[in-house]
Amino acid sequence: MAHPTQLGFQDAASPVMEELLNFHDHALMIVILISTLVLYIIVAMVSTKLTNKLVLDSQELEIVWTVLPAIILILIALPSLRILYLMDEMNDPHVTVKAVGHQWYWSYEYTDYENLEFDSYMVQTQDLTEGGFRLLETDHRMVIPQESPIRIIVSAEDVLHSWAVPSLGIKMDATPGRLNQSTFMVLRTGMFYGQCSEICGANHSFMPIVIEAVPLEGFESWSSMVLEDA
Repeated sequence: MAHPTQLGFQDAASPVMEELLNFHDHALMIVILISTLVLYIIVAMVSTKLTNKLVLDSQELEIVWTVLPAIILILIALPSLRILYLMDEMNDPHVTVKAVGHQWYWSYEYTDYENLEFDSYMVQTQDLTEGGFRLLETDHRMVIPQESPIRIIVSAEDVLHSWAVPSLGIKMDATPGRLNQSTFMVLRTGMFYGQCSEICGANHSFMPIVIEAVPLEGFESWSSMVLEDA
């Protein structure tokens, strides 16, 4: 279950998303402390007529309210920079998948395999099976092994798209004529849903992303089956 302080975030399924949620809680706590202090000062100023010469003209006080915000900014910036570097790490990926955005569907190519590629279209509402998610299910899922570093290469064939899966902490622009890459690792088996998060046209909200994380043995069986059918 999601923690109440996550304010609508999905449960983390990757180490990067866990770090992002921790940073969110860290920054939110600082904001709450600052807001509480400011509210207390406002109430104190409004509710009393007392004044103090040392408050109205104090060199020490000016130093404090100059240095303190700088320290707070450093406390926010350091973990933020750490996460940025973690998101850019590219260490020996086990599987590389190329995702290409089209109007309005995704195509996937497993570059480590020969002829392992397919298009992924949204399942229409009338064709959904029991328990399927409306506007989120696809006819072909992107299957990956769990607990393995995955490199995703994102591009587009026509207009700007964006490959985004919130529970994995990934949002990568798909730009025609350009390759963008990122890495992620899914910590548990399951299905993880995303959508194109760039306004790419009339059917922008109808090009979902479904990632299915399976054990390594299940991924090898799936890839062999797909290659045999191809």
